[in-house]
Amino acid sequence: MTIISKIFKITLIALIVFFTNCKSENKDEDKEKIEIANTDSKKDTSTKPNIVVIYLDDLGYGDLSSYGATELQTPNIDALAEGGVKFTSGYASSATCTPSRYALLTGMYPWRNKKAKILPGTAPLLISTEQQTLPKMLKKEGYQTAIVGKWHLGLGTGVVDWNTKITPGPNEVGFEESYILAATQDRVPTVYIQNGNVVGLDPDDPILVNYKENFEGEPTAISNPEMVKMKWHHGHNNSIVNGIGRIGYMKGGEAAKWSDIDMADHFLAKAKDYVKTHKDKPFFLYYAMQQPHVPRTPHPRFAGTSGLGPRGDVILEADWCIGEFMKTLEEEGILENTLVIFSSDNGPVLNDGYYDDAVEKNGKHDAKGGLRGGKYSLFEAGTRVPFITYWKGKIQPKVSDAIVCQMDLLASLANLVNTEETSTDSKELLDVLLGESNKGRENLIIEATSRTALRSGDWLMIPMYPGKNFREKVGIEVGSLPEFQLYNLKEDIGQQNNLAKSNPDKLAEMIKTFESLRGKEYKNNVKEVTFR
Repeated sequence: MTIISKIFKITLIALIVFFTNCKSENKDEDKEKIEIANTDSKKDTSTKPNIVVIYLDDLGYGDLSSYGATELQTPNIDALAEGGVKFTSGYASSATCTPSRYALLTGMYPWRNKKAKILPGTAPLLISTEQQTLPKMLKKEGYQTAIVGKWHLGLGTGVVDWNTKITPGPNEVGFEESYILAATQDRVPTVYIQNGNVVGLDPDDPILVNYKENFEGEPTAISNPEMVKMKWHHGHNNSIVNGIGRIGYMKGGEAAKWSDIDMADHFLAKAKDYVKTHKDKPFFLYYAMQQPHVPRTPHPRFAGTSGLGPRGDVILEADWCIGEFMKTLEEEGILENTLVIFSSDNGPVLNDGYYDDAVEKNGKHDAKGGLRGGKYSLFEAGTRVPFITYWKGKIQPKVSDAIVCQMDLLASLANLVNTEETSTDSKELLDVLLGESNKGRENLIIEATSRTALRSGDWLMIPMYPGKNFREKVGIEVGSLPEFQLYNLKEDIGQQNNLAKSNPDKLAEMIKTFESLRGKEYKNNVKEVTFR
């Protein structure tokens, strides 16, 4: 063999080895691509957990036996707390309903939106249809989305015609299906609305609603007190529906009016039916219950069962409803693939407009759970509420002192479904919600009737506010004092010892943090500190 022939043979062998290796590497790359593709396919919606937010209305920190109540037993909600993460520093963003619901769904502080206050039943939609929302985010990730229950975030863009399709509403901000009451149980219109249409409306009996003046000839709780079964205390003396005076005036729509005593059962049936008919794909259900908001109208099965009057009765009713709902998740085989988040929109109130024995029969029950204040208040009982996360087999039972807020669900659940959600206000705390970390929020601005305060670590700072501290009609301290307030919540959960004067350095630190978070517009209210 000549030298040229040897070189040719060696070269040929080298080329064969090279191309063989390349082919092998390509196979490995192809295999890797297939594996990646398979991994991506595993991220489809079939592997994502269902998400349910159960949201009560005016439920206080001390209203559950799992949170220390001794006069009420709430075994079904307790089961969530005992099997999941029970947060001792879980917060609504606000001490009233509309702002808290706005924050929960948008991940935004409600004080950034000047219109985020308690809305009448005729208010336009508060959430912009262009705004990011929790249901929008989940819908984009393949989730079915629905709301059943209380809305109270406005409908339409101006004057609403209740006799045609009402839009925009929940369906235009991310909910594919909606079955709601427009505002609250004590406000007109007293009808259910499904996907923008009043349920059971007779076109020959159109609905008219007005919050400024009554319709000629229509009875009210003032003009016809003999028609009232539940006596009003304050502010609930307009149109009478089912023997109950309401806020606002309504005429017509008789066939569509709800039955108050059946409302809990009605919403429960809708929530259960949604689970049964949507269990084959991941869903997000916002189950916004009406209890224990006024008027408290327990079904006869529960009337008188608590010994605390209708307020206690409807809490027991709500607990039963939650038990029945959880049974449905189990019976449908999806309990272990469902994250349940339980909370309340704000703290408790006893007399919120009706004489219903809530005060007289309260006895030893402390709806505040040792906290100060209540609904409408900057004190802790206004915004610190029961907050529980439950996921059978995924979340290990624990009690967490981490500071969490309902506003954080947007960023946290975005992480859960493997997407990103940037928000100024919503903090990503998925590990905390799943019980895998104790590091919650460092700071939280809380709000009550447009006033704000700062929770930071173990401390709460309330700025100076003019006006009365005690709201006589509801019997609640709202936190408005002509001096700064500073409380160490670890040592003084009942907020009885104001440390503002004795700890000026901490006060100055809190004010600086508050100003940086709240913005320049608030600086005038906290600029003078003379305690040194």
